[in-house]
Amino acid sequence: MEKSDTKHERLLHLVFIYISDLTYPHSQSRSKILPNSSPDCIISGSDMTPSVITKGRCTYVHDVKKGPPEAIDVHHIIAARKGVGCLMFCTYSLLFAITCFLVLQLLQDKPLTSVLWSFALAAFLLRQFLRKRVEKESVIILPAFGVQLETVYRSGKIVRDFVPIGKILKPVLNECVTPVTCYWSLSLILRGEEELLLVFKELYPPVTMLVPIWKALCAAIDDKCSEMHTDCDTR
Repeated sequence: MEKSDTKHERLLHLVFIYISDLTYPHSQSRSKILPNSSPDCIISGSDMTPSVITKGRCTYVHDVKKGPPEAIDVHHIIAARKGVGCLMFCTYSLLFAITCFLVLQLLQDKPLTSVLWSFALAAFLLRQFLRKRVEKESVIILPAFGVQLETVYRSGKIVRDFVPIGKILKPVLNECVTPVTCYWSLSLILRGEEELLLVFKELYPPVTMLVPIWKALCAAIDDKCSEMHTDCDTR
């Protein structure tokens, strides 16, 4: 049973990716600023005008694409380019400077070795810097199949996590408190899983952006549950 369930989930995942790529290709996602509007008023090149919320370092874009068999509900959280990039660059530059200083102190009698170590460290930090920069995180809801979570990095890497709609018990909003900050997170309670699945693993959008996504997930799960109850009643 577990093997058949795994094959079924993989098949759903492939079908979901195929439909979402046809209906919402990444190459066609273009945005522009209206000439007579504020910089926060943005529309994208799509059939329907998406709703946009800009706050702090994040921009929330909600778009609905009409496609078979049902409409695909797409929610994007886009990271600001300048603020996060400068902060990460300064952090990695500071780490590089401190490590190079320590290497030079330890290898004073071996200048060639210290230079080689410095180049290797610079290459590693540059790779980490480019790899960790997140462009956007997306939640793609297709009620007939499930929910796909996507993380797009500026290096071009895309990480996808597909969750079948029948495996989701409930989406929840959690308030997370740490010694230095307080933020909200959106998670999914899954059947047979003890740990919650974070919807946004890299970005920390404000609660005003998480609420519409939470409502959309609740609506998709409630519709699926009502359909299952209707099928059981007819039988």
